[in-house]
Amino acid sequence: MNGDNSARVAEISAALDSVRFRLAAACVAAGRPVSEVTLLPVTKFFPASDARILYDLGCREFGESREQEAIGKVAEFTAAAVGGGIDGADPVRWHMIGQLQRNKARSVAKWAYAIHSVDSARLADALDRAAQDALSSGDRTAPLRVLIQVSLDADPTRGGIALDELPALAEGIETADGLELAGLMAVPPLGSDADEQFARLHEVHQRVLESHPRAVELSAGMTGDLEAAVRHGSTCVRVGTALLGSRPVISK
Repeated sequence: MNGDNSARVAEISAALDSVRFRLAAACVAAGRPVSEVTLLPVTKFFPASDARILYDLGCREFGESREQEAIGKVAEFTAAAVGGGIDGADPVRWHMIGQLQRNKARSVAKWAYAIHSVDSARLADALDRAAQDALSSGDRTAPLRVLIQVSLDADPTRGGIALDELPALAEGIETADGLELAGLMAVPPLGSDADEQFARLHEVHQRVLESHPRAVELSAGMTGDLEAAVRHGSTCVRVGTALLGSRPVISK
């Protein structure tokens, strides 16, 4: 994180201002307070130094999708934070937003505040065991927040649980000692109408809330469709390209 990075700071600062303006405008158009929707910068493929720039610009939550990349980045960010102006009373929260294999559950449970991509009971069980172990060892101080990824097109290659299997998975997570059911996540099918898909997701979320009233989070919307997501109740938009650019900067 050393060196003259003033150009990168200026680039990210301008992009962040633009995205914040878009998000605020989307909330106003939807008749919602801006405070209801979290902007989650997606830092996958980009170095820890970019996360630090975003932190200095006021961001406190970051999204990663590859466990092997994330664990190194979290460690680098944390190490650089020691004596480096990071407020220990205002911690960074890292979110796992990509597909996860069960054998990575133990690692993720040590660094992730939340995971947005749980789509099977087997993965939930692995995360529950890992989170309980992390709580016992002191690697975490609170249950792992879980958002269930819902499939809107029944395509198994894109992740997400089928709608008819959602109630059982939600109940299993709700009763797990190491997990906290936070809400739902979904990605619209490629080429689909975002408004239609997010409206459908909103209806699914409302049904889940009837049985699980604390599962209030709805992680929906990215760079290209955040306005549609906000119209239909998103509480978290995951934005990478509009903030950090389309060409990845490979970290060490």
